[in-house]
Amino acid sequence: MALSFRSRIEHASAPWVERMNAVPRGVALGALVVVLAVGVLAPSPWSGLAFLVVSAFVGWLLFLTWQRLTLPERLMRLAVLTLALAVAIVGLVPD
Repeated sequence: MALSFRSRIEHASAPWVERMNAVPRGVALGALVVVLAVGVLAPSPWSGLAFLVVSAFVGWLLFLTWQRLTLPERLMRLAVLTLALAVAIVGLVPD
């Protein structure tokens, strides 16, 4: 029996989630802050790429947790993803 798309993504993500759980929370938060700082302080194409990385990460986590979230949690996380994507697009588009 073939696995669904969601099951394949969850199985492929399991080792990465385990690695993330092994990293101390302060280190993971610090890495996110560094990427966001690059997004805010770097020149135009690099800032867009940094926010694109953040958007991909947030989208991946949103996809993995979607079924366990309530409606308000889904809406808030979609808002964060939309904002990050919008900032990435603005950063990638030349002036």
